[in-house]
Amino acid sequence: MVTAGAERFRALHRGRAPEDPLVLPGPWDAASARAFAEAGFPALATPSAGVAASLGYADGRTPAGEMFAAVARIARAVDVPVSADVEGGYGLAPKELVERLLEAGAVGCNLEDSADGVLKDPAEHAEWLAGVRAAAGGDLFVNARVDTFVRGVDDPGAAIGRAAAYVAAGADCVYPIGAPAAVLPLLRAGIQGPLNVLARPGEGPSPAELGGLGATRVTFGPGLQRCADAAVREVAARLAR
Repeated sequence: MVTAGAERFRALHRGRAPEDPLVLPGPWDAASARAFAEAGFPALATPSAGVAASLGYADGRTPAGEMFAAVARIARAVDVPVSADVEGGYGLAPKELVERLLEAGAVGCNLEDSADGVLKDPAEHAEWLAGVRAAAGGDLFVNARVDTFVRGVDDPGAAIGRAAAYVAAGADCVYPIGAPAAVLPLLRAGIQGPLNVLARPGEGPSPAELGGLGATRVTFGPGLQRCADAAVREVAARLAR
């Protein structure tokens, strides 16, 4: 049976008007999660880089146990669904990865298709995603990140091809991270299902504008954590003076 949290989260992606994408702030700890939930956001999506920074690690260097523990603290702190960025899955087999996500209270996950700066073979990654889908059933919303644009492959066709393989493997959503705004309509036309787009706080198109270009949902990566970090550093500098 599909868990209520997963179905609630999945339903938020359905029937979105172009100017009204699902906006998912990225909490990095329990306090930020509460702030976003209390502001009225219906769901949250943790950023791996933001969580890493909050734990004192460089992006991509957080031990798996610490990442799952951080996700669990965030999920416990709020009543809204929480999706977790778990990078490339930490080398876990699909069954164990799904078990740990569900134990942490996550209703969804981001899974990227590159490692150590190198794109994975799309067919092999699709097979692994299919294993995650089989292990999770309907209990996790799988957001398949496509890393072509951030790995120097600017051809939208490459992203669309990978997206098709991942959707066929059971991904609920596709996330071509770093895709230029100008190619979003082309990606929207070529990709089935929900499309996740990265927004940059204070620069570039707004979430509503990204929705108009084809985004079903908008996330911020570590952008919001970095804004908070900058604010704290400003206060610290004033105190030091």
